[in-house]
Amino acid sequence: MIAASIHDYRELARRRLPHFLFEYMDGGSYAEVTLSRNREALDGIALRQRVLRDVSDIELSTELFGQSLAMPVALGPIGLAGMNARRGEVQAAQAAETAGIPFTLSTVSACPLQEVRAGVSQPFWFQLYMIRDREFMRDLMAEARNLGCPALVFTVDMPVPGTRYRDYRSGLAGAPGLAGDLRRAAQALLRPGWAWDVGLRGRPHHLGNVAPVLKGKTGLQDFFAWMRNNFDPAISWSDIDFIREHWDCPLIIKGILDVDDARQAARLGVDGLVVSNHGGRQLDGVPASAEALPAIADAVSGDLKILADGGIRSGLDVVRMLALGADGVLLGRAWAYALAGRGRAGVAHILDLIDAEMRVAMALTGVTRISQINMDILTKRMPH
Repeated sequence: MIAASIHDYRELARRRLPHFLFEYMDGGSYAEVTLSRNREALDGIALRQRVLRDVSDIELSTELFGQSLAMPVALGPIGLAGMNARRGEVQAAQAAETAGIPFTLSTVSACPLQEVRAGVSQPFWFQLYMIRDREFMRDLMAEARNLGCPALVFTVDMPVPGTRYRDYRSGLAGAPGLAGDLRRAAQALLRPGWAWDVGLRGRPHHLGNVAPVLKGKTGLQDFFAWMRNNFDPAISWSDIDFIREHWDCPLIIKGILDVDDARQAARLGVDGLVVSNHGGRQLDGVPASAEALPAIADAVSGDLKILADGGIRSGLDVVRMLALGADGVLLGRAWAYALAGRGRAGVAHILDLIDAEMRVAMALTGVTRISQINMDILTKRMPH
């Protein structure tokens, strides 16, 4: 299959991954209303086509958090992404570096911080959850800083994990013991390419950053048990002080959907926020990120940098999010699909696609610089 778009890479990932891994990456919580809403909201935004403008010199570069970016895009954190391809987070980080954009390593990545850092020449962003074990959090932040990570993405919309029915149906969750292991092994054997390249050659299969506290328990059920027991439901705004105490570089709060929460983040002096519903994987029925973004941008734009994620599948979607008020976007499933489909080459390809698609969208809406992208290039404005 020739992949010409990110949607094509989704199909390629479906064909190449064991069923339980594809469903984990592709699914959302409960009835997946918000998962669908993220795409529907972006599809419903009409761009305003303009003509007879000089668009011969289009420039995508921008600056975020003191870094020069080739385009206003970063690879967002994806848990277990390293299971999509052999040592997958390293491959994705290398593709992002070549493209001149940031890569964000998840706390629950397969490849640990040190392995990913050894695979690239420049440091990457690191994502952190609020974990009951504060000493473990301090150690992770210290390691990230020692490795030169220039920004911390602190995810705040996961005090408890969302319920994802697809994971139960696929056998990833709720299937403990030998029966679950055999079910997943059978699915892996139906994907011999993945079984050889990732299942056998891609070992070790554990959460690299979390392995020290799991003390040898590295199975998938151990991972889900650790999440249930260690994500901290007592998280509050006061915990930002704890993060700041141990992190002296740009701090980005991920998981903001409400204007009042955005204002509070600005009052606390964080450097950026991500308008996000966790890709529809947490509370089902909440607004799409694109629906929540304009009001948040109106409230806090200029006080901090605003990023957005959720449903982005093309360069046109990037332009739409920028027009709604974002300073940049995080890609999630888009790069995970590409990684599963063709590894580093797939991630590099979708970044090239987004670059080209953004240039076309900008040319045909009559703008040549990222700073010129605003609500004026839309014919349908999002409700506030």
